[in-house]
Amino acid sequence: MHSVPGTLCTRALAEEVAAALANEVDAAPDVEALSGIDPLRLAGELTALGVDLSGHRKSWGRLSQIGVAVCPALDGVVLTETPWTALADGRARGIDLLFGHTRDEFRLFSVMMGRLGTFTEDEAHTALDLFAPAPDGADAYRAAYPQATPEEMIELVHSDALFRMPSLHLAQANQAAGGSSFLFELQLTAPASGGVLGACHSLDVPLAFGTPDSPAGRHLFGDRPTPEVSAVSRELQRAWVRFATTGDPGWPAHRPSPRLTRVLDIESKTLPYPEEASRQIWERHDPDPFDPT
Repeated sequence: MHSVPGTLCTRALAEEVAAALANEVDAAPDVEALSGIDPLRLAGELTALGVDLSGHRKSWGRLSQIGVAVCPALDGVVLTETPWTALADGRARGIDLLFGHTRDEFRLFSVMMGRLGTFTEDEAHTALDLFAPAPDGADAYRAAYPQATPEEMIELVHSDALFRMPSLHLAQANQAAGGSSFLFELQLTAPASGGVLGACHSLDVPLAFGTPDSPAGRHLFGDRPTPEVSAVSRELQRAWVRFATTGDPGWPAHRPSPRLTRVLDIESKTLPYPEEASRQIWERHDPDPFDPT
């Protein structure tokens, strides 16, 4: 499981989003009506809704800040609880899972939105208020990262809330339920565009599938993958295969102490969890479902 998302919403918020999407395509907000809309039109309107959520900031809260209008809904029928509570309550015991996230998860979205280098102090304040765990998470972030610029703080809290901490907490919940959890963090910087993308979200995908020279991979790695990129790709592929065939990806399982994690980089190492400051901030806080405000 790579970059486990922490984005789930309540049924009430899902109904509001469905109504807004249905309004854009002039249909009723139900499965029967929306299934009659041309799929390409529906996808286009959904993408446009995610790009411009400014009109919903007061009513959709955190969902309006992430650039994606939809996410799994806790509807009480298909999904009755979050994955973190389900595993912690023993819904699935004795499973072996391989987890991973990237170091700079949110960087991709900063670049895609054209906001890299433009975030303000006020925006950092808003991000902390919305995404840091209540009641004192915002202060904890400022104390843990006193030198962070507004941009760095926004990337930290978004990367943690949307991907890094959900991945870590699911690994921990699975381990506590009796399963084995193996965790990695990808720290290899994408060489393309002068390294501006860092170790961003999705960087792991062409590495895991061995396709850094594909059209999508070239946007991240350039026209010709470097030997370092190829080496990390081979290591991640070997980890997948070893895990699938033997249950052991090549490094120790993640446990409460010493929280060993495979750090994939030019020189890969097995270390204690590298995002320790964020882990401590989120220690007793699983991701909360998004709700209307």
